[in-house]
Amino acid sequence: MPFIISSSDGQRFPVSGKIRNAKAQLKYFGYGKGVTFYTHTADQYSQFGSKVIASTERDAMYVLDEILNNETELNILEHTTDTSGYTDLVFGLFDLLGMQFSPRLRDIKDQKLSKIKGKDFEYPSLKFTGVINPDYIAGRWDDLLRLAGSMKSGYVTSSLFIGKLQSYPRQNNLTYVLQEYGRLIKTIFILKYLLSQTLRRKINTQLNKGEALHSLRNFLWFGGDGKIRKKQEEQQQEQALCLNVATNSVILWNTIYMQEVLNELRKEGYIVNQDDIVHLSPARFSHINRLGKYFFDFDENGLNGNLRQLRVNA
Repeated sequence: MPFIISSSDGQRFPVSGKIRNAKAQLKYFGYGKGVTFYTHTADQYSQFGSKVIASTERDAMYVLDEILNNETELNILEHTTDTSGYTDLVFGLFDLLGMQFSPRLRDIKDQKLSKIKGKDFEYPSLKFTGVINPDYIAGRWDDLLRLAGSMKSGYVTSSLFIGKLQSYPRQNNLTYVLQEYGRLIKTIFILKYLLSQTLRRKINTQLNKGEALHSLRNFLWFGGDGKIRKKQEEQQQEQALCLNVATNSVILWNTIYMQEVLNELRKEGYIVNQDDIVHLSPARFSHINRLGKYFFDFDENGLNGNLRQLRVNA
């Protein structure tokens, strides 16, 4: 099975009324309040997870939750976010779990590079301001593996664990060693990021897919003036997942009929360039009528599982 690159990003929605988990953010909600739907997107534009979080919380706490809790057949081995989705802890956890974390880092020139202790002579003339002690990491390696196993088995969620570590008034040994390991993995990634234009393009392409789906989700979320009115977090979570279902339905519909259009063009003798197909997006929605009631009876419509005839523009 080919591996899948995915991405995650938060989408903010305003709320109506007094809702406990809603927070004020003037930039996004004016003088009101809102919550964030933190959604995961695969490189095929499908959305496989969504979690309702407070808009003031940093995305990085929740990056791994939906990946580890993923019940689809997607073989996710690489994940990307924007800058708000990364911390040194997240870099370390992804590597321990056998996945590649590839965030798009803002102000990369200000990022801290770390070198191995005692090997100063082996480094090029780059600004390495941090020092990693591999012996310290090796001495606590079993603790790191037990942590990764607990997350992989579902005994603890990454958001709960990261939240607990960050809530300690003083840094404990596990937090420190995980940050040390994360800084090492981050340094390796940054060097690859600087050297590989292909990697940078891949990251930007995947994040742009998530942004395109945000526009589609805003289009689909129009009832109740586009505001969340459910007060219980469980009900809000149901709304987030229902929005995923509606979004994925549109993506599936568009994908199937875009393929039919390409097949029809080939039948008519047009040259379809494979390089051009890569730039097509199934996240378009200007042709969708989101108003009214929908009733689906395929037998009555005479489709019987087949596709309807393509429209011909006059």
